[in-house]
Amino acid sequence: MLSVFKNLKGDKAIWGLVALLALFSFLPVYSASTNLVYVNDDGTTIGHLVKHGVLLFLGFGIIYAVHRIPTHYFKGLSIIALPIVLILLAYTLTVETKIGGVTANRWIKIPFVGVNFQTSTLASVVLMIWVARYLTKIKDTVITFKESILPLWLPTALVVLLILPENFSTAAIISLLVLILCFLGGYPLKYLFSILGAGLVLGAMFMFVVFKTPEVIPGQRATTWKSRIETFWSPEKADKDDLHQLTLAKIAIAEGGVVGKGAGKSVIKNMLSQSTSDFIFAIIIEEYGLLGGGALLFFYLLLLFRIVVVANSAKTIFSKLLVIGVGLPIVFQAFINMAVVVQLFPVTGQPLPLISMGGTSIWMTCMAIGIVLSASNKSENLEEESYDIDETNPLEVLSGQL
Repeated sequence: MLSVFKNLKGDKAIWGLVALLALFSFLPVYSASTNLVYVNDDGTTIGHLVKHGVLLFLGFGIIYAVHRIPTHYFKGLSIIALPIVLILLAYTLTVETKIGGVTANRWIKIPFVGVNFQTSTLASVVLMIWVARYLTKIKDTVITFKESILPLWLPTALVVLLILPENFSTAAIISLLVLILCFLGGYPLKYLFSILGAGLVLGAMFMFVVFKTPEVIPGQRATTWKSRIETFWSPEKADKDDLHQLTLAKIAIAEGGVVGKGAGKSVIKNMLSQSTSDFIFAIIIEEYGLLGGGALLFFYLLLLFRIVVVANSAKTIFSKLLVIGVGLPIVFQAFINMAVVVQLFPVTGQPLPLISMGGTSIWMTCMAIGIVLSASNKSENLEEESYDIDETNPLEVLSGQL
């Protein structure tokens, strides 16, 4: 065990923050899991706690394995992984799965182990690595929009369009984060503004269809999107059932007060669906008060600060963009989850990273953290050198010391 700790590389503050968040997660998960046991008649509280612990244990195994990979290897791995991700996303749209009372085409079951895998979480990480790789490649060249369509925007559009039908919020978040990464990576602003403008126009047209003729969109997702937006903007016009969860979340926050009721003493957890995932922050505030919720927010802000520090200290352009590309979404997702609970943002279905119960969401967060730690490893973070390498060939990229 001591030899494992000696082999931990990278930013020690990030290791500490991630471990602290993971350890804290056991308290609200154990408390909120009573909803699954006594309301949904699903397992036992100890069973859910053990499952959460196993998922976190495997997640830390992923962090350890990934953080030992030299950063430049991720260039080649993204070339191999992106086509696989596109195939998995397309296949996912054909598979209907029910999890936590929600039926959607978002998950596929991993053979032999029976674990549900949300392919969009993997797609987000892989796409960010792909974009960072492309931006590194063009950093010293004058690029035109036409030249970037196939290597940059086509893969991005395919990933977003394959996620959009069943997970609008994730597709929107990925699109925004790609634009942010392109901005930071020096992609021409005139093209970014054009893309942003076109995206806003298409988004407005899409919303018009959702509100006026939702029946033309297959499935029930359009109705769900419309309901969530109406509930956020015009709660007085929303259906009572749509307001139920948000009202319970507000009650939980109000009941928590400044210091909270104490660990395990939440009452709302047994009435609030998704209390172990999407709305777990409301249970945290009810039990630990505004002080507990504020402390959790502080730790996510501290994680963001360390991610920025790692990106700033990285010696290669690719490492800098890679850290921002995979690290920023973790904190961004946390902020969105908290904003939903306090009704600053429409309901999106985004879990609280490292805190909410889940499977692949925990693992993909851990993979992203492992990549950040890899980039923070000073022994691997060397100055870029010039090599004659075909960057469309993953084998050459994996073997090249870029």
